[in-house]
Amino acid sequence: MKTLPHPQLNADLHCHSVVSDGTLPPEELARRAHANGVELWALTDHDEIGGQERALAAARALRLPYLTGTEISVTFANHTVHIVGLGFDHHNSDLAQGLRKTRGGREERAREMADGLAKVGIHGAFEGALRFAGNPELISRTHFARFMVETGVCQDTSEVFRRFLTENKPGFVPHRWANLRDAVSWITGAGGVAVIAHPARYGFTPNEEYALFTEFKNHGGQAVEVVTGSHSAAEAQRYASTALEFALAASRGSDFHSPDESHTDLGTLPFLPGQLTPVWELLADRIQ
Repeated sequence: MKTLPHPQLNADLHCHSVVSDGTLPPEELARRAHANGVELWALTDHDEIGGQERALAAARALRLPYLTGTEISVTFANHTVHIVGLGFDHHNSDLAQGLRKTRGGREERAREMADGLAKVGIHGAFEGALRFAGNPELISRTHFARFMVETGVCQDTSEVFRRFLTENKPGFVPHRWANLRDAVSWITGAGGVAVIAHPARYGFTPNEEYALFTEFKNHGGQAVEVVTGSHSAAEAQRYASTALEFALAASRGSDFHSPDESHTDLGTLPFLPGQLTPVWELLADRIQ
């Protein structure tokens, strides 16, 4: 493996395929990343590693350096937080079992969401969302949103979330995911690095955020996404400072889901601020 430059590398270490809630297969994502100049790529499907072999094979065919990835849903301070895992052994049984357990509550939650939507006149939402998900273990709010756009309830998925799928709206159902300690331990136990995904999205108070970063680091977490598709330039600077404060490495990822839905394409993010330690420095021996 060639030496990767520091830190001005066009790494994209957060995106989703049809294996979770993206719209493109892993192979097409690999081609899109390569065409957009990505120099290090990871597929990070939600609570799932079933696309890793396909992503790795596609990346190898393109000579695109690759890190294994996933994004684990965690409940922390009554919020859903996402922890990205990078560079792990995707054959690790404890990780696979933990992800399977985390996925297990999705179908029940989805049926409750459909019940809530039916009460405001939106019928058949579970079956409609399942057509987009394919697997009830992987069904998510995004699949409901696509169904509601398809049927003309809303113009786009952002409108669906705003009107129906966030807290205190008809289709919102909270779910208890993995806990932070378990998620980090599954990743590190499989030889990977745990990363707090898009921290600006959670709306934590300063005390809650401090608790998240403190506990995450105490459990063995090593990195945070600084430059992401949902962070503004000011938020990237804020979390660059947080990374330095907690001695965490910095990650970079578009969180790309779909050409039609995502605001940020693969490979189009700004570079990491130069004073940070890129997460790929911790993972140099696990790049494939």
